[in-house]
Amino acid sequence: MAIDNITPDRDVRDGPRGSILYDPRIRGIVFQVLLAVALIAFFWWIIGNTSENLARLKTASGFDFLWQRAGFEVSQSLIDYSSDNSYARSFVVGLLNTLLVAVIGIVLASIIGFLAGIARLSPNRVIAGIAAVYVETLRNIPILLQLLFWYQAVLPILPRPKQAIDLPLGASLSNRGLMLPWPEFESGASATLMALVIAVLGAWALRTWARRRQLATGEPFPALLAGVGLVILLPTLVFLFSGAPMTINYPELKGFNFVGGLHIQPEFMALLLGLSLYTGTYIAEIVRAGILAVSRGQTEAAYALGFRPNLTLRLIIVPQAMRVIIPPLTNQYLNLTKNSSLAVAIGYPDLVSIFSGTVLNQTGQAIEAIFITMMVYLAISLVTAAFMNWFNERVALVER
Repeated sequence: MAIDNITPDRDVRDGPRGSILYDPRIRGIVFQVLLAVALIAFFWWIIGNTSENLARLKTASGFDFLWQRAGFEVSQSLIDYSSDNSYARSFVVGLLNTLLVAVIGIVLASIIGFLAGIARLSPNRVIAGIAAVYVETLRNIPILLQLLFWYQAVLPILPRPKQAIDLPLGASLSNRGLMLPWPEFESGASATLMALVIAVLGAWALRTWARRRQLATGEPFPALLAGVGLVILLPTLVFLFSGAPMTINYPELKGFNFVGGLHIQPEFMALLLGLSLYTGTYIAEIVRAGILAVSRGQTEAAYALGFRPNLTLRLIIVPQAMRVIIPPLTNQYLNLTKNSSLAVAIGYPDLVSIFSGTVLNQTGQAIEAIFITMMVYLAISLVTAAFMNWFNERVALVER
């Protein structure tokens, strides 16, 4: 019969073996190569066209401008900087200022969001109502308006330095910002810093050992309490035995402003408050959704075993909810970092304000300045996403 001549292992979609035009694998490779060539040609044309136009307009190009003298001051710098430094130095200053507000903002937004998310599920109607008003109000107001509100409407009405509000531990709050006492380390303080690093590593090792011991024997060990004690006790003992090589520099009012201590500028305060409170509303909803995603039976089983509500939430509910919380939480961290670029609206010297603002206007090299700024935000976002993905894998449910 004719049907006996058909080879069962052959896919009819492959077509005749004698022609490569009917092979889907070959066609896929050809189309991919053609697309790659087209993209390369397109970007090559863009680069050539841009270079030609810059040459025709006699506009300087390249990155040699980074080593030229900047010629402008920056109101806040975490490293030594003056107008005699280069544009590259000003770029580092702006990058550090951006990272500072992003890291502190992520920490504050996480704390605020977790507290507000748990509060919205509280059986106390007053607490739940306050949390609901906070979330539904601030997340529906544009972040730029909130930044302007803190900077233009709240901080300026604070008293002048002579009538500054005295805070605990020698701190002061006025319309010039927040003044805090600041430690100044002397020679010999490196031993205390080394002891702190050793204590942190020891606490981490102790936590790892305690988890393995509990998995093997079922007996818990107070690793958190022991770790905190180690981190506090060891550096303190080294600090005291090395002669306490540290003095506290307190802010003092001299003339019309404070001198000494740590000066936190109003621009930084407004940006940090706006970003933290705004992002905290979205984190609160993520936390609330994650907790609600945990089966009610988990809570009932914990109560049946005699767990108190706070232990049930901390040891049973939240660890399971984290598997739901972390993926959308990553997006909020990225949004906070990118929203920090709005600092230019209130005068905070971040990367966009310094490099894509002042440096761009002075040098006229918009393509290079914007390109570097974009690549920096891309790198920060990729690093943040990679870390959160690693952390998500650590808390993921592992089947035995």
